[in-house]
Amino acid sequence: MKQNRVYNFNAGPATLPLPVLEEVQNNFLNFNGSGMSITEISHRSKWFEDVLNDGINRIKKLLKLDDKYHVLFIQGGASLQFSMVPMNLINGNAPADYINTGTWAKKAMKEAKILGKPFKVIATSEDKNFSYIPKNFKINSDAVYVHITSNNTIEGTQWDSFPDTYNIPLVADMSSDILCKPFDVKNFGLIFAGAQKNIGPAGVCMVIIREDMLEKIPDNLPTMLNYKTYTSSNSLYNTPPCFGIYIIQLVAKWIEETIGGLVKMEELNRKKAEMLYKCIDGTGFYKGTAEKDSRSIMNVTFRLNSEQLEKKFIEEAKKNGLEGLKGHRSVGGCRASIYNAMTLDGICSLVDFMKNFEKNNG
Repeated sequence: MKQNRVYNFNAGPATLPLPVLEEVQNNFLNFNGSGMSITEISHRSKWFEDVLNDGINRIKKLLKLDDKYHVLFIQGGASLQFSMVPMNLINGNAPADYINTGTWAKKAMKEAKILGKPFKVIATSEDKNFSYIPKNFKINSDAVYVHITSNNTIEGTQWDSFPDTYNIPLVADMSSDILCKPFDVKNFGLIFAGAQKNIGPAGVCMVIIREDMLEKIPDNLPTMLNYKTYTSSNSLYNTPPCFGIYIIQLVAKWIEETIGGLVKMEELNRKKAEMLYKCIDGTGFYKGTAEKDSRSIMNVTFRLNSEQLEKKFIEEAKKNGLEGLKGHRSVGGCRASIYNAMTLDGICSLVDFMKNFEKNNG
């Protein structure tokens, strides 16, 4: 039952699977027979430890993570990770390599600079307004890690495959496409993902860190900014964002048990994206902003012939139950965020609206 819900194309906080929301609703007042809400139970209780450990195990199963990887839950979002990563991992004169593909990569580099940590920008797509993913770059042999943003929500670009970093650890901000498709984790030393785009609500960031990366961490960091604090306590050093972790657990369960795993998830995501890009490319009325070989399957960005027409498009879309199609304030235009939880019905409704809008305004 749709329950008067709109199709939510917001970039984040973003749409969540309806079955997950319904399960939360059904258990919100009395979680697993505890007589308490999930927002009330102790983070030291067996009820919550079961949620936490099941969530970790499901994430590890979906991503095929072995025992060398820790799954952590940290507050502060991806923005805090922009500083935690260099703070923990860059120690000494050896720099990190950064690949600049847009707004969030620039923010990550800004934090490294504030900390006075050495880094080099080995590639950038700024020359074409970040409309593509760089393909030709040289990784420095002494780099501590290589930082990428796997999906760029604002610019609508995404790494289709990840670069070979030649045994140098890859660090990735996967906030907007984590769990959208399977990938080989062997090159990754650390992955972080603010939950509110593709896996949960705002308030928690999932961090996946490989055991050998912990050896790089100095002893003089503040307790709550040290990854070892979280690995040694199973993210329970202090009160964690319990509700957010609970939602991530349910989303991982939904991907595994309802969708059928990450291979099926990717098939569905590509089908949704192909339908929408086909509509955009159909006549020239809509113009995609990302180069075709760099297009995101999570955030579809496009323009119309004028800002006035874009404003009309967004307003009429809202009247048709299609929310969140306004582009980021820094670039304008239109954007449809079609994360894992966006349904095929939602894409069909958007495509139908776009075709009718073009017919009436073309």
